[in-house]
Amino acid sequence: MSKKNVHDTWKKLQGLVNKDCRYSMQSYQFIFEALDYTVSQLGKKYNSSIEQERHVTGQELSEGIKQFAMEKFGYMTRIVFEQWGITKSGDFGEIVFNLVESGLMGKTETDSLDDFKELYDFYIEFDEKFKIEGDFDFSYSWDFLKYSG
Repeated sequence: MSKKNVHDTWKKLQGLVNKDCRYSMQSYQFIFEALDYTVSQLGKKYNSSIEQERHVTGQELSEGIKQFAMEKFGYMTRIVFEQWGITKSGDFGEIVFNLVESGLMGKTETDSLDDFKELYDFYIEFDEKFKIEGDFDFSYSWDFLKYSG
């Protein structure tokens, strides 16, 4: 990507954040990264000229966002999203459609904001279902941390 393209993209993103202040700049950057992750996970041909070979549905992207976020942020995922203004899966759709409107992402005729709505509950997915993987001994006593004054 040339310096001019990067500058143009940055200006468009700044315009989006100014226009719709619900979401931070980081949320838009994350969606781009999550799209790349999702395309890769699904084995799609990102640079294909055939739309069907590279298109990702809202549901696929939302699932990819969830997986990517858990890998990247772990048990802090929900809190990171909240800091960025994202509290439900429908927010991903709002961000994507803001990017579409600005020309930074594309969509098909069948894509809709509804594709992202109420796909999963953030608390359940990012808090209740979160599991620390590994062989850890959680029986250790933390009594030494208690204040003894």
